Amino acid sequence: MSGALTQAASVEALASASAAAFAAFLFARAALHKAWDFTAFTGFVQDYDLLPAALVRLASALLLAAEIAVVAAMLIPGARLPGLVLGAAILLGYALAMGINVARGRRYVECGCGGAVQPITPALLIRNAVLAAVLLAGAAMVPGALAWTEAVAAIAAALIAFAGYVMAEQILSNAAYLLRREQGNTQ
Repeated sequence: MSGALTQAASVEALASASAAAFAAFLFARAALHKAWDFTAFTGFVQDYDLLPAALVRLASALLLAAEIAVVAAMLIPGARLPGLVLGAAILLGYALAMGINVARGRRYVECGCGGAVQPITPALLIRNAVLAAVLLAGAAMVPGALAWTEAVAAIAAALIAFAGYVMAEQILSNAAYLLRREQGNTQ
């Protein structure tokens, strides 16, 4: 019986490490995108029309810092749990901001997520909910020490999941472009 428990704990540790590596890749990409053109990012935050103009730059800097904190937490031993929870909270916060604007009928707002250009849609709300669920599932699992082969497997699994995420992002972007094109608006 203890062999089965050990194996289950090992699988949980591997899954948790994979979720952590995925979170690191996801938030590193997002943070780099925002830091690379911080002015554009502040414009995206302003376009959501949820904050007074005087707070947009500060809020943008805090969001960028929070994303960097998620990446750092994935690299610091013992910080995985709060990092995954913070990452999920950020994703759900972004989903809330998008949902408010979708409900207002403001679907022309650029997501500002990093990666492919796309306006906010209900599909992005679902995407963020799924990503938050993945991070929370990783946080709920018991982390444990991994052999180097297991660590390589966790990173490989995260890279595969991240590649799938990037492809899904491009599909969503293409679909949004085609919809705008059909409606005669290719901006």
